[in-house]
Amino acid sequence: MEVKTINTFIQPNQSATFTQDYNRVALEIIGRNPLKGEVRISGAKNSALAILAGTLLCSQECRLTNVPTLKDVQFMGQVLSALGVKIEQNQDVWDIDPRQLKDAQAPYELVSQLRASFFVIGPILTRLGVAHVPLPGGCAIGSRPVDLHVRGLQAMGADVLIEHGVVNASVKGNKKRLQGANIFLDYPSVGATETIMMAATLAEGETIIQNAAQEPEIVDLANFCNSMGAKIKGAGTNTITIEGVKSLHSTDYAIIPDRIEAGTFLVAGAITHSPITLTAVNHEHLIPVIAKLEEIGVKVARESETSLKVLPGELRGTDIETSPHPGFPTDMQAQFMALLTVSEGNSLITETVFENRLRHVAELKRMGADIKVKGNCAMVRGIYRLSGAPVMATDLRASAALVIAALAADGTTIVQGLQHLDRGYENIEQKLRSLGAKINRIQYQS
Repeated sequence: MEVKTINTFIQPNQSATFTQDYNRVALEIIGRNPLKGEVRISGAKNSALAILAGTLLCSQECRLTNVPTLKDVQFMGQVLSALGVKIEQNQDVWDIDPRQLKDAQAPYELVSQLRASFFVIGPILTRLGVAHVPLPGGCAIGSRPVDLHVRGLQAMGADVLIEHGVVNASVKGNKKRLQGANIFLDYPSVGATETIMMAATLAEGETIIQNAAQEPEIVDLANFCNSMGAKIKGAGTNTITIEGVKSLHSTDYAIIPDRIEAGTFLVAGAITHSPITLTAVNHEHLIPVIAKLEEIGVKVARESETSLKVLPGELRGTDIETSPHPGFPTDMQAQFMALLTVSEGNSLITETVFENRLRHVAELKRMGADIKVKGNCAMVRGIYRLSGAPVMATDLRASAALVIAALAADGTTIVQGLQHLDRGYENIEQKLRSLGAKINRIQYQS
């Protein structure tokens, strides 16, 4: 891939509009510049997406704060608007009026671009008694079927038919509401846990989800629903109990900080040997990431209840295996691989969650990394330094890994595929630039 850059820079706030031609936009990063200062972490993308879907449960107005400005979040807002929801946005504050929810048909052209938009099926079904939601799209990082979602809804008394790419669900027989049920998930799927939990809030009777996902975003969704009057207990454990209620009321709720964005900036500080400070973070959500950083030789100091500081050290290799929370998050695997490429010794990374999540290896190797892949394992031999090169992001977290690698590389790196980056990182180049990174969004011609 040969890229010829031209001196055309995208204005700092332009990336937030998500309207540019991504085939002609890239990040230009000049590496080996130390970082310093503070960076504020935005609201959690994965929490915001689920909670936006959860607003459909309410028959009154809601206000959400700390909502990140992201491509995926804007897509979810468009899905809600298409269903009849009124939304007003003022920076990170969203005022949402779902009282006029009438349309049970989610639009294919939006759902096909965002996997998380499938989450609306639970709230629509439990509130209206019927839902028609297309099968979802999103990053091509592996198979993420919706069978666990469907089986959970069926256990609660829904008739479900998948036809012509659309999941059609309705409350069975003469029942007006879904019915509480005991549901065991074959795998602790975050999406299935969220779908079933939301559907159960307005069901009749008690629902118990066993082998539930335990991620912080699950807890955040449960806390949001409870703030509207839902009765959910056990979120954050492997057993969640939901006692159904007849209706939910308005709320004013703040989204938790994004632990993956925070982890990404921690790694950025580590790979550039820079003592940067992160604010607006939740330390408890970052325990697995911090533990691995310390194994690699990086200390993370807790300066306050909501701030952390990277204390760089000599980098050494370690082994990483991804797993559901509270294990090491798959969403941090690519970023840590970038860090381990310049850590002394050998490392073994095992990806157990998604089968196609090692595609960034080829791009890191373009920068000089010594990585060998066998099945779902990547063997990394640390080298002294990476070299800048033109690279292409293959998914959301891969894009972050390439940016991190570029910060530490000799010379200039051109990162393409920014449609992935804008899905999950709010103003990442502005935040890095404020820390001293030489990074700009540019237009280019091949």
